[in-house]
Amino acid sequence: MSETLHLKLPYLEAAQAQKHVTVNEGLRALDALVQLSVRSRALNTPPSTPVEGDRYIVAGSPSGAWSSAAGQIAAFADGVWSFFAPQTGWRAFDEGADEFVYWSGTVWAREPSGAGVVSAHGAATMLSILEGDHTIVAGSYNDTSFAIPDRAIVVGVTGRVLAGITGATAWNLGVAADGARYGNGIAVAAGSTVIGPSGTPVTYWGATPLRISSVGGSFTGGAVRLAVHYMALTGVGA
Repeated sequence: MSETLHLKLPYLEAAQAQKHVTVNEGLRALDALVQLSVRSRALNTPPSTPVEGDRYIVAGSPSGAWSSAAGQIAAFADGVWSFFAPQTGWRAFDEGADEFVYWSGTVWAREPSGAGVVSAHGAATMLSILEGDHTIVAGSYNDTSFAIPDRAIVVGVTGRVLAGITGATAWNLGVAADGARYGNGIAVAAGSTVIGPSGTPVTYWGATPLRISSVGGSFTGGAVRLAVHYMALTGVGA
């Protein structure tokens, strides 16, 4: 049966019997793919109790009912899984990661946050924000699990205390080389904020975690949300 070029929706054939079957198949595909939002892109096996209408991006080493569907969109409808191969440029919202991703032609990549200027040959200056949450663990300092990207030109770091920090009377924000580069003596109460400009933009030659250091005692708990405000350069193409 012939189909459309991009979404691969089935065409009705001349004098076709049971036309409703083909029409419903096309409507089901449209419902799965238009305004695409997926539960997760981290699963290799389907959930044990899928909900009607759930959609996932299948991870890189699938098995079971998702075997051989790596990178595809898996949609659960009418009690069965249907699979759709993405085309370059398709965009989806990953609900589990709370971020937009796009199909590059080979992988699902996270969309950069921010905007930029791009030359005719692909050189770009991008303004971006990397945001992450960190749960404070016991100790005199914590390094975040997320890192300032390699070759990022950091303008500053901002943050907010999500859950009151305990064990310390204040905290500093920086990196291992300078523990207070982005703030010192920051309040520990939930809702407290920090806005830490770099002064002069700082280039990081390698992925670098942020460091949260305790003041007036060792940390025992708490949580913060931090955002790295930075520029990134992309080289000229052919």
